[in-house]
Amino acid sequence: MTTTTLDPGSSLFFKLTIDGQDLGLFNQCEGLSAEVEVYQHKEGGNNGYTTFLPGRVSHGNITLTRPLTPDSSKIAAWISSIATGIQRPTAQIAALRANGTLVVQWGLLDVLPVSWSGPTLDPTSNTVATERLVIAHHGFTESGA
Repeated sequence: MTTTTLDPGSSLFFKLTIDGQDLGLFNQCEGLSAEVEVYQHKEGGNNGYTTFLPGRVSHGNITLTRPLTPDSSKIAAWISSIATGIQRPTAQIAALRANGTLVVQWGLLDVLPVSWSGPTLDPTSNTVATERLVIAHHGFTESGA
């Protein structure tokens, strides 16, 4: 009997797509999160428990990091396009295994770049030149596709 198991500890990389435009691969993704504001309601005469009611949902900024690549110019073009008018596109972040197969994908609504930081270009340094993109969004789509 042969069973196929996926190694949950394997390295992943992340593909960012904005309105169908591929912005490249990243090796780090942080901030995929959501938080529900919860209100407590204490009903009169009910001393057994407190009712919790949902409030607003907030989503954290997402930070993507990678070594400098030719795709870096795509991010600069996207950020520059904000100057001509704000468009809030949808985006997808796909977590991929080393062999390129999809693990999971998140769809994001109303994406907006918050910041981009490029590498420190120092010829005396032996560190990898990296860039960092921070994006905001209004929530997840029901389907990452």
